[in-house]
Amino acid sequence: MSSSLVSSAGYRRLTRAAFAGVVALGLASCSSGSSGGLALDDAVPDQVPEGASLSVSIKTTRLQLEATGKIADLPFTVSDWPDVSAGPDVIQAFRGNAVDLATNAAIPPIQAHATGLDAKIVAVREKEQPQYVLATAPGSDIAALPDLRGKKIAFSPGQAQGVVILRTLKAQGLTTNDVQLVELPSPQFLTALQSKQVDVAPLSEPTVTKYLNQYGPDGAKALQTDAVDALTVLWAPVEVLQDPAKAAAIKAFIPFWARGEIWAWENQDAWIQKYYVESEQVSAEDGKRIVASVGQRPSYPANWDAAVEWTQDTVQLLSDAGYFSEFDANELFDRRFETVAADAVPAEYRGGVQR
Repeated sequence: MSSSLVSSAGYRRLTRAAFAGVVALGLASCSSGSSGGLALDDAVPDQVPEGASLSVSIKTTRLQLEATGKIADLPFTVSDWPDVSAGPDVIQAFRGNAVDLATNAAIPPIQAHATGLDAKIVAVREKEQPQYVLATAPGSDIAALPDLRGKKIAFSPGQAQGVVILRTLKAQGLTTNDVQLVELPSPQFLTALQSKQVDVAPLSEPTVTKYLNQYGPDGAKALQTDAVDALTVLWAPVEVLQDPAKAAAIKAFIPFWARGEIWAWENQDAWIQKYYVESEQVSAEDGKRIVASVGQRPSYPANWDAAVEWTQDTVQLLSDAGYFSEFDANELFDRRFETVAADAVPAEYRGGVQR
């Protein structure tokens, strides 16, 4: 069994044109003030010092703060809001000092650990509903999940989409030997489907709607899976968390993140217009349908034990599939931030992960 996460050369390749600019900016804006000084068992300061700044790669939060006018209330400077979202791209941005704080599923932090990047989860949101469907290529004869046997499936082992595939196969009594896994970064899934390079790829909204609107008449379908990507996390490199000013800024940012998501949940019409219509270019009607089908009340646990357990199960799943050796998932979580999100939200938005 390999001791590091297996990935193809294509999997490691980023969208160079967009990412090069982010890294260049990050090297200028993020490297300063990151000299360390705060041990990982030291308390995180409550006060953000003057001059603190972060590069924050969380597009939805930026849009929510713009919509509510709260962006001016951040007690630090956001040097940049780079639009870097796919797990492998975030990992590269962390390595290049281009991003201080990002949001992903819990899978990219697992991959980062397996490939030697020291980073920690600082906030957790729970999810109990599936966020991905398995989209089929135009003209495919796949009608149901048992038809996956022998098919070419887009697979990114370091992202949530990859774990959704592994959990779906397991539920169908299939192994990775029963299908053809085609390793690609998730931004290439759509192109691979369109060109029929793969038969199936896991997609989320609003990409699913855009894809089916275009290729549904040609026989493309969306197969429902019960596999749940149970966590959305905020995470940051340890080097950033060792900077007292940046650590304090992250602690101050977490309540803005959580409350922004709650605002989006409680003001769905405004959020649909701001995000789905204006940012993602889908119709308001499609936006309402998407929110109705995949939207769920935000939930932030004050205790991360269940989140750690779910992450450990995922580590084991990837280990069993041969991608890397198992490790203790507790290493991924910075418990100094454990209650920050839950303390910032009303009681009805606190909860516990369902495995």
